[in-house]
Amino acid sequence: MGRVIIKQPEELAVMRKSGQLLASVFRYLDDQITAGMSTMDINNLAEDFIINRLGTRPASKGQYGFPYVLNTSVNHVVCHGIPSATQILVPGDIVNVDITLEQGGFIADSSKMYAIGDISPLAKRLVDTTYDAMWAGIRTVKPGATLGDVGHAIQQQATQQGYTIVREYCGHGIGRTMHEEPAVLHYGRAGEGLVLQEGMTFTIEPMVNQGKAKVKQKKDGWTVVTADKKLSAQWEHTIAVTATGYEVLTLRDEER
Repeated sequence: MGRVIIKQPEELAVMRKSGQLLASVFRYLDDQITAGMSTMDINNLAEDFIINRLGTRPASKGQYGFPYVLNTSVNHVVCHGIPSATQILVPGDIVNVDITLEQGGFIADSSKMYAIGDISPLAKRLVDTTYDAMWAGIRTVKPGATLGDVGHAIQQQATQQGYTIVREYCGHGIGRTMHEEPAVLHYGRAGEGLVLQEGMTFTIEPMVNQGKAKVKQKKDGWTVVTADKKLSAQWEHTIAVTATGYEVLTLRDEER
């Protein structure tokens, strides 16, 4: 493991601003995403809002050669779904929208699940359980806790409901670059792993599958899908470790 970068109060203030700007992008999209639009429409709306309304930089565009500002992962797509003008959202779909932006030299990263029209009870249960699992992990964050505590809490929440955790992809440290140390696994043993310290910043972003945990990457080199074609869900927030616990830097209005 490389060095974990501890953020100073003035750096956290900038990250807090970046996080709240990102939350405003989701607030805007909440009123836009609907059946009949394409996933490329979502990308274009977000790009215009980030650049022209907020005056910030979409950090995912150009990252590792990725050409768009966000990922749209629909139904059995686990993560890294590519926006497409031909992928039209229909009632019953669930879609994860994963967005980053950079402001003042610091990056914020968050994702949210959207239900398109009326979704099935099984899909809603998966989406809700994944959200609860993310928060179970977040609530363990405090100085002296371990990353194993975070992963264990997430895993327990999901597996108790009969779901599986994707292990190939994880959360990550974040700051001036998108991906810093440490890797934040969404499974683990309590008491093991890196001990958390005030000033650490990282994402928690569990991917939870309705069926088996096995995934595969499509030939496009980006899109990751469940091997059994069953549904997958993901939620993500950027977190800071505070003196007494945690702060969700990308917290959205409906979560306050």
